Amino acid sequence: MTYWAIVPIKPLRSAKSRLSSVLTDDERAELSQKMLVHTLDVLAEVPEIERTLVISRDSQALSLARRHGARTLTERGTPQLNNALVRATLVAQGYSVSGVLVIPADLPLLRAEDVATLIERAHDPPVVVIVPDRRHSGTNALLASPPGLIEYDFGPDSFERHVHRAEQAGARVEICEIPSIGLDVDLPEDLEFLRDGLQVNLDMRRQEE
Repeated sequence: MTYWAIVPIKPLRSAKSRLSSVLTDDERAELSQKMLVHTLDVLAEVPEIERTLVISRDSQALSLARRHGARTLTERGTPQLNNALVRATLVAQGYSVSGVLVIPADLPLLRAEDVATLIERAHDPPVVVIVPDRRHSGTNALLASPPGLIEYDFGPDSFERHVHRAEQAGARVEICEIPSIGLDVDLPEDLEFLRDGLQVNLDMRRQEE
């Protein structure tokens, strides 16, 4: 079975506005860029991910994505995340993929093995695999097999809405608790969690050595 990953990205210069109290405009843009590259590099390590498709209205982000092996799609019209994801999913459906994984570009602790774990839960479709954020309010990853199985409803408190939509569609619902995917960086407190997570990863590597 093959899957496409869809990665939506806001314009780099205006992303992460809620971090403006602790990071400058340049620092936020650099952070967004580094997290995008990290996400693309991780997805490239997952054999089941046949292609990563980045959708954005930011030409710089799209150019960066292409340099890291992703396909790109320019977002048109009024900015609306769910509409953009539908458009990207339609592109993936044209290639007869088994499923589509929607994953954001702001998961700094993302690991290939965690993406593989998520995909393993997608056997025996129709199925929707959902990874909630660490607050159990938002949706930090959503895999639908087959693609287009449910209507996207990303936004505040989207986790319960996506579960409900999957149940309404008659799909098997798999809720996957993956800490590295559950941590996105939106608020200053998320940066503290990130620092703690990086320290834990470093300590684990030292123990393995």
